[in-house]
Amino acid sequence: MDLRGLRYFVAVAEERHIGRAAARLRMTQPPLSRAIHHLEADLGVNLFARTPNGVELTEAGRTLYEDALSLLKQADRIEVRVRSTAGHAALTVGSLADTAELVGGRIVSAFRERHPTVSVRVHEADLGDPSAGLRAGLVDVALTRLPFEDTGLRSHVLHVEPIGLVVRDDDPLAGQASVRLTDLSDRRWIRLPPDTDRIWREYWTGSSTATPDTPMRTIQECLQAVLWNGMSALAPLDQVTPAGLTTIPVLDRPPSRLVLAWPGVRPSPLVGSFVRIAAEVYRDRNTRPGPA
Repeated sequence: MDLRGLRYFVAVAEERHIGRAAARLRMTQPPLSRAIHHLEADLGVNLFARTPNGVELTEAGRTLYEDALSLLKQADRIEVRVRSTAGHAALTVGSLADTAELVGGRIVSAFRERHPTVSVRVHEADLGDPSAGLRAGLVDVALTRLPFEDTGLRSHVLHVEPIGLVVRDDDPLAGQASVRLTDLSDRRWIRLPPDTDRIWREYWTGSSTATPDTPMRTIQECLQAVLWNGMSALAPLDQVTPAGLTTIPVLDRPPSRLVLAWPGVRPSPLVGSFVRIAAEVYRDRNTRPGPA
């Protein structure tokens, strides 16, 4: 096993689909499939069970997934410490779930244009870490969503987004103009990892105790649980969802804030520059006129 192969494995495990994982890794599907086959051959076990809709982790796969997450986080910490000790001009940017494309596709490109000699690395966190690596010391700055416990962090709000309830099209609530969570205590909600920040967990889940045994770490897992198992989930109102799902405005949950966050003590000049550039990119993206 090597770290690259483990990163490939984790991406497939979280996306539950080779094609989506390849897109996330910015690679084509055939070499990713080969890497997974090689990893299974090296270990002598099947890590995934193929299904008509993608893949599911086997028991062995679930074991490897938990250990691989820990190992990769430790490897990331080592890299950050080594680069810091060497004094190289480097910036590590955290992204959370649906913010990864914006970070990798637009913001980092704009930052590199102004700082061509700075090494930039993107760390993509799952739903279990709303700080996107800040709390663990893995990143210098992060594009993420509040609310979560942000003591000791500074942030710049890019956008305020209303929250919606994601249900299947055949759900009795699907035709309603809006809902209140206080009226939905009988719903079956998705569950986030138990060690997730309490404020974050309570914000993105309902109050029912009828939750699945397996916690969910990615947006795709949450959406698939709604689509396949009739669960309920909360998401930004403009969240792109698969066919068969609908999102209903929630009236009694405050909006989520899309933010740039960074440690509050002595941020580096590179962090300040990244925040300014990212804010410009996001503003330009939302004010650019559409086609005539």
